[in-house]
Amino acid sequence: MTSETVPPSVRPLQPVRLTATCDPQLSRWLWLVKWLLALPHYVVLALLWVAFVVVGIVAFFAILFTGRYPRPLFDFSTGVLRWSWRVAFYTYGALGTDRYPPFTLAEVPDYPAHLDVAYPEQLSRGLVLVKWWLLAIPHYLVLGIIGGGIHVTWSSGGLIALLTFFAGVALLFTGVYPRGIFDLVIGLDRWVLRVAAYTSLLTDVYPPFRLDQGGSEPGTRP
Repeated sequence: MTSETVPPSVRPLQPVRLTATCDPQLSRWLWLVKWLLALPHYVVLALLWVAFVVVGIVAFFAILFTGRYPRPLFDFSTGVLRWSWRVAFYTYGALGTDRYPPFTLAEVPDYPAHLDVAYPEQLSRGLVLVKWWLLAIPHYLVLGIIGGGIHVTWSSGGLIALLTFFAGVALLFTGVYPRGIFDLVIGLDRWVLRVAAYTSLLTDVYPPFRLDQGGSEPGTRP
């Protein structure tokens, strides 16, 4: 379900929802060349992230003066994060699938990686001035270790890159992606994208200092 179809009364406690399912059969060697196969996505995403920054500046002033993130701009920004997550899941942010990512900002229900951000009807005018730099400093310090810093999510570094390398080596020699590594990598990716959504002004809900591991999100409100 997307944010458009979820009633406010049952929306998740955490508005940023990242889910993923590891392919049961992964190629032993394909991960070695995914950097090359994903080059078309890297080119498009580089352009989309330039537009993402411009949209973020426009949204900043819209929130400051109206308390709302214009819905078309919100959908675009969420789409860029979603596209980036799919490419990261395919490549070195997770190596969780061999299925090539689609070229779209929209949700793709049958793809094994998903990202959704619940649309906020109202945002704080005051928080918009400080949340993307001052309030997020503790998370920036953590992300400097687990993800090599907060940056475009299809360019992983730090602990995430190290763990996916170990997973790739395991695939090469055994043909099996260790479940423990997968759950940990997805938890780290989830943390990164929660912070990315918060600092991109898509939500006022402060990201938890909590590692929610595994492909499924924590529970929702009843």
